[in-house]
Amino acid sequence: MDETPGLSEEYRMVSPWPLFVALGLPIAEIGILFGLIPLAVGGLLLFCGSIAGILRENGYVSSTWRGLAGLSVLVVAGGLALWYADMTTASDLLIRAYAMIGTGVLMLLAGVGGDLFARDAEPGV
Repeated sequence: MDETPGLSEEYRMVSPWPLFVALGLPIAEIGILFGLIPLAVGGLLLFCGSIAGILRENGYVSSTWRGLAGLSVLVVAGGLALWYADMTTASDLLIRAYAMIGTGVLMLLAGVGGDLFARDAEPGV
């Protein structure tokens, strides 16, 4: 009889990223709801950093830093679109737009800086 049924070396390990993805957006929305921009930016950083980690873990990008820099372009574009929509329709999107633009700039700086200065270690070495 096997003491650990269903566990073997051929199965993948559990990924920590889904938990952080699930926490990132609610934290960002709580920050936006109460007007706390640093909390909103932190939640978006957690969400986008987790997405970059998932992309690296599944082999879609060669480096987590490059994935983060790529996501930053999408976040800044979304923030600028919200900013433009707020200017044309006078809705309450300005706080969300500023949070997204700030997050995108921070992610771009982190992605470029990390790719230039941080060295990814090979797994198992």
